[in-house]
Amino acid sequence: MGVLEGKVAIITGGGGGIGRAIARAYAREGAKVGLLDINAELLAEAEQELANVQALPCDVSDRAQVQRVIDAYADQSGGLDILVNNAAYFYYAPLVEMPEDQVCKMIDVGLKGALWSLQAATPHLIARGGGSVINLSSVAVSVSIKNAAVYSAIKGALDTLTRQQAVELGGYGIRVNALAPGPVITPGASSVISEEGWATRRRRTPLNRLSTGEDIGEVAVFLASPASATVAGVTLKVDGAMTVLGY
Repeated sequence: MGVLEGKVAIITGGGGGIGRAIARAYAREGAKVGLLDINAELLAEAEQELANVQALPCDVSDRAQVQRVIDAYADQSGGLDILVNNAAYFYYAPLVEMPEDQVCKMIDVGLKGALWSLQAATPHLIARGGGSVINLSSVAVSVSIKNAAVYSAIKGALDTLTRQQAVELGGYGIRVNALAPGPVITPGASSVISEEGWATRRRRTPLNRLSTGEDIGEVAVFLASPASATVAGVTLKVDGAMTVLGY
């Protein structure tokens, strides 16, 4: 029996990449998983690959849509125990060149999407007597990444939201934490990063090993399971010690 047996989870941006890897780990551990994603093709692939998951087409930047989809899924599933805020939109450019529409889209998906999902999920978590919220942060909060000013600012806001909500919701038995991956080898990332690029990132990691989506999924299982019963308000880096490298 898995450590998440009988639990109900929602993962935003769950169709591919890290989101799907977390879904894979949760389903393996016995959870029922709802995947919120705007990409219908990725959702169809995820449903075909994974057992015990349900595709939930949704634009997380649309507050009313998020509320409707999460309410419906929680109602049909008998409740909700876990929320993973993973959805993000990426656009990299020097800040002085960043188009306003790209800034707005990144904030709408990466920050507002997390706010709307928390608003919708919290009453269901409270009704269940507690649960776990996991926000996907990034090592970009701790180190400077070229052309990532807006992305880093959004992830920093999620770190702050994590700490604030850990206190606000702790009395209801809801644990709120964040996961901050370093470079993660996923199909999407590999489409824009060459083998040489991955090798450079590997050399900058003291463990000399980059994380995979499966590695992130294992840590997400820990943060959602009874093994982390008193872990709250932290941002857990999964980066092979990259951000504490002293030179």
